[in-house]
Amino acid sequence: MDDKQKEELKKKIKIEIEHLTMLVDDLKETVAPVAPDAAIGRLSRLDTMLNQGINKSSISQSRERILKLGDTLKRLDKDPFFGECEECGETISFARLLALPESRFCIECAE
Repeated sequence: MDDKQKEELKKKIKIEIEHLTMLVDDLKETVAPVAPDAAIGRLSRLDTMLNQGINKSSISQSRERILKLGDTLKRLDKDPFFGECEECGETISFARLLALPESRFCIECAE
C-alpha cells in the first residue's frame, strides 16, 4: 500500500468515525424510557419499546465499530504488516480495505 492509498484510507476512516459518532448521538435521544403515564396507547408504547431495543443495538454496534476503526487508524501508521491477511499473509485488496477498513483477513480467508 503506497502513501497515497494510506492517506485515502485514513480520510475514509475519519469520515466513518465522524458519521458513526453523529449516529450514536442522534440515537441516544430515542432510547429514553417511556413514562408509564405518557398519554399514548398500549400498542404505541410497545412499538416505542421495540424501536428503543433496535436503537440500543444500533448504538452498541456503532460504538464497537468506532473502537475498531480507531484501532485501525493506529495500526495503519505503526503496523508494517497492515493490509496483509493475518491468515494467509496475502495482500488484502485496497477495495476491501476501503469498504471495511478494519478487515484483517482477505476475502478468501474471511469466508
